[in-house]
Amino acid sequence: MKINYDDHVLADSDRTVIVENNHYFPREDVDMEHLVKSDTQYTCPWKGAATYYSVKYGDKIMKDAAWSYEEPKEKAKHIAGHLAFDRKLI
Repeated sequence: MKINYDDHVLADSDRTVIVENNHYFPREDVDMEHLVKSDTQYTCPWKGAATYYSVKYGDKIMKDAAWSYEEPKEKAKHIAGHLAFDRKLI
């Protein structure tokens, strides 16, 4: 599975974890250089508090295009250290 933005590969992995139809990529398979932490906040009842990232490549920005659960609740522990991306990038 690959995630592209403006012809740049942001993530590439054959080890994604699918949760609620979203592919969660292991952090080591994501180019974090182009992700900027956002101040957007959301808490999922069963996954916990989400951390959002905007994609910045050159002068282009896609706000809140990726998210992760840094300290997920027990039922979502398997996505700790993973990031999911907006479906527009898939």
